[in-house]
Amino acid sequence: MGRAQVSRGEIWLIDLGLAQKLRPAVIVSVDYFDHERALVAYVPRTTSLRGSRFEVPHQAQGFLPGAFDVQSLGSVPVVKLVRRIGKLDAAMMAKVETTIRLWLGL
Repeated sequence: MGRAQVSRGEIWLIDLGLAQKLRPAVIVSVDYFDHERALVAYVPRTTSLRGSRFEVPHQAQGFLPGAFDVQSLGSVPVVKLVRRIGKLDAAMMAKVETTIRLWLGL
């Protein structure tokens, strides 16, 4: 996969390995430079809701009702990104960012 096609706020299917398989997740990291590691930070989307203050509800066409689970924030090499399946609007991305700050105490 080429390096130029990943942007903050996009929803990608990510290969998270055997235990989690392919999962939709929103990219929350900024672009990296050529001399930096080719990693992206992501927040996975789940349909197994717990009602936690760290879940950001998300409903969109083509998705089952669910939420972005900020407590599962992670990073992966860009080669684990399978395909882009959507993009969050600015208001939804702001909710994800606010919830990340809440969880991390920033």
